Amino acid sequence: MKDRFNGILLTRNEAKETIVERRELGLDDLMDGDVIVEVEWTTVNYKDGLAITGKSPVVRRWPMVPGIDCAGTVVESSNARFSPGDKVILNGFGVGETHTGAYAEYARLNGDWLVKMPEGIDGRTAMAIGTAGYTAMLSVMALERHGLTPDRGPIVVTGANGGVGTVAIALLGKLGYAVIASTGRPGEADFLTSLGASEIIHRDELSGPAKPLNKERWAGGIDAVGSHTLANVLSMTSYGGAVTACGLAQGMDLPASVAPFILRGVSLLGIDSVMAPLALRQEAWARLARDLDPEKLEAITSEIGFRDVIEAARDIVDGRIRGRVVVKMEHE
Repeated sequence: MKDRFNGILLTRNEAKETIVERRELGLDDLMDGDVIVEVEWTTVNYKDGLAITGKSPVVRRWPMVPGIDCAGTVVESSNARFSPGDKVILNGFGVGETHTGAYAEYARLNGDWLVKMPEGIDGRTAMAIGTAGYTAMLSVMALERHGLTPDRGPIVVTGANGGVGTVAIALLGKLGYAVIASTGRPGEADFLTSLGASEIIHRDELSGPAKPLNKERWAGGIDAVGSHTLANVLSMTSYGGAVTACGLAQGMDLPASVAPFILRGVSLLGIDSVMAPLALRQEAWARLARDLDPEKLEAITSEIGFRDVIEAARDIVDGRIRGRVVVKMEHE
């Protein structure tokens, strides 16, 4: 392990503006943990974009090495679950927000946050999935636990061109569900259909103020948008259906009525990918290894080098990225 290594560091100036620097780091710049991982692959999520641009108060400790996901190899461990040479995945637990994260050649982490790489998945694939894809899997599992089967009717996926949306469509399509994809980029209709969507609607249909109840259009939904969009999705969910909430691209508010809940028995299922217990994480990653079509994952994935992370973070916040971005760590 090197004494000095490349990374990205976020600091704030007196005006509380975020300052982003590519710089040389050492172990003293990393927070405590019982496992040191050599980062081989990482990714750019929407939350990473918010952290680097400072457009939302994602970072709550300064200075901070951002990056909420990584895949790599254990190089040091005092945790009984891990030994040097183990391949591991990290998602969540405040890494990149309150604990120094993945945008460096090494990450020092709590071993309880790590999942061993499941059979059939390598580091690049794990980061092509990333927190976004893992969140999509948690959402699909929640709908299944609620009893939503393909014969109940279609599932609407909002933010369809984003990381959660693209993986959710691919998963649902392979599992036999009819999928309605909501997107602000109608030119991507063919792409979304190739992933498994059977119908494309424009996000404008869902982005305005919602009626308390609207015509029933779907059995359930996976929503990564929030605000009026989630309210509309709920108002159009059929009797006994369910919708998962896992994002806030439109906003954190929910200007909805109780009508779908008390007149149609609709359920709103919260999805937390950050603090999910180990058993649920392991189940989700095992399902991803089994249920996500590798060719469809590759179709939604682009690869960049570590030097391009900052630009990609800005692009994802501005809506210029489709699907998933994997980052190959540069060890110099």
